[in-house]
Amino acid sequence: MATMGVVEFQIGGSLYALDIGLAREIVEMMPITPLPRAPPYLEGIMNLRGEITNIVNLSEMLGLSGQGAGESQKIIVLAPEASGGSNVGIVVDDVHSVIQVTEADVERMDEAISREAYMKGIIKLQGSDSLDKERKADKDLIIWIDIQKILDDLLRCRDA
Repeated sequence: MATMGVVEFQIGGSLYALDIGLAREIVEMMPITPLPRAPPYLEGIMNLRGEITNIVNLSEMLGLSGQGAGESQKIIVLAPEASGGSNVGIVVDDVHSVIQVTEADVERMDEAISREAYMKGIIKLQGSDSLDKERKADKDLIIWIDIQKILDDLLRCRDA
């Protein structure tokens, strides 16, 4: 059975994941320069090793309540192919780990729901690996978001 790597991260009290192939790197929170008249989900821009990178607040974009600026906040910098060639980073409350999931670990959602909620599915972790021992019973569901679709919709709205 094929396995897929995902980056597991947290927004508010919930766990989310995105495809590891779409993440270029994970960096500690850095100063972000706000942009005038930017939409609420666009935190601003930052200089990441000489490259101007757009920083998107994922909790704001998805209508979630993040825990706000905390010490554990991180920026997941996306691969250029995930963001139409742009340099884009997303702010999350914390990054936990990279995990391997199989098709059997993923509960697919109804297509209409997954399209509206930007979800690929729900990852259900079971078994006795060390990751599960650290989890509480209510924290074993991970929402696998479709970051590619989120960014495609943002670009489509911007260009309209």
